Amino acid sequence: MPWTTVQVEKLDNFFIKGDTAGDRVLTYREALHEAFDQALERDPKVFIMGEGVDDIAGVFGTTKGLKEKYGPDRVFDTPIAENSLTGIAAGAAMAGLRPVLIHARMDFMLLSLDQLVNHASKWCYMFGGKVNVPLVVRTISARGWGSGAQHSQCIQGMLMNVPGLKIVAPATPYDAKGLMISAIMDNNPVLFVEHRWLHKTTGHVPEEVYSIPIGRGVIRRKGEDITIVAVSYMLVEALKAAEKLEEAGISAEVVDLRTLKPFDEEILAESVAKTGRLLIADTGCKTGSAASEIAAFAAETVFHFLKSPVKRVCCPDTPTPTSDVLEKAYYPNDVDIFAEAVKLVED
Repeated sequence: MPWTTVQVEKLDNFFIKGDTAGDRVLTYREALHEAFDQALERDPKVFIMGEGVDDIAGVFGTTKGLKEKYGPDRVFDTPIAENSLTGIAAGAAMAGLRPVLIHARMDFMLLSLDQLVNHASKWCYMFGGKVNVPLVVRTISARGWGSGAQHSQCIQGMLMNVPGLKIVAPATPYDAKGLMISAIMDNNPVLFVEHRWLHKTTGHVPEEVYSIPIGRGVIRRKGEDITIVAVSYMLVEALKAAEKLEEAGISAEVVDLRTLKPFDEEILAESVAKTGRLLIADTGCKTGSAASEIAAFAAETVFHFLKSPVKRVCCPDTPTPTSDVLEKAYYPNDVDIFAEAVKLVED
């Protein structure tokens, strides 16, 4: 069945608090597995490749059993050769296939940046729009179990600088499935960023195939006093902080952009115009982060509405520690968001 028949979700006046409505609940990893299963079944041009894709764990369970169902030509393991394999996937996309290339750790995606940044992201432009590269690069970021400086980085902010590359970062199972379907349907490169700590989270996920428009955010919680923009896993911490802020008499609006490039400028501007305050919670380090770009947009477009300076809650600009004690100090959480939000409102 052609992808053009997929019904795209209508998001006009769309508001959800936590994607918990309905009676069908899946984990984040199960939602991704279902997206892959339905994409492979629906379109014979879709295939999945990456390190560990067909092993017993199946990339945290997200590809488990798919090789047996669709065969080793469409779901297969790859050598540790990131740059070469990204080039192979990009070439396959140019030839009319729809590859999903999986990097189980975002850190090692850096080895493939030549193919992703200099080639896949540029070819549509360089060939005057006559060449498409329908490539999905799925990568898993952030903290795990003392993963340390080389296995837990969140570098989505760095990659927002690349023209021709779309970046999505869903925080709920509902969005994980819908945005993966959208990424596979897209005719040019999409970087799909997921935080490792989201895999066990649960939420309502419809069984049917659906897609979420890339570039559309959503308000997770309405508020009047401050806007909290949360990136990826930080949505979990932002919603916890918002509950505590309500107990303290502060009404926080929580915005989940869902897509980092292009991000939903309209929903952000409207929220800040209403609340007059902006706090951004990001999973990456502060300098050059996604939070930095969001803050820059706010300064350029809604500065006259701001009652206080924009604040960012991010990881510090140091390599990630391995020690469990230091990790707890390194990663920001709802306590940090709450403290910064109170300062903003009280200024």
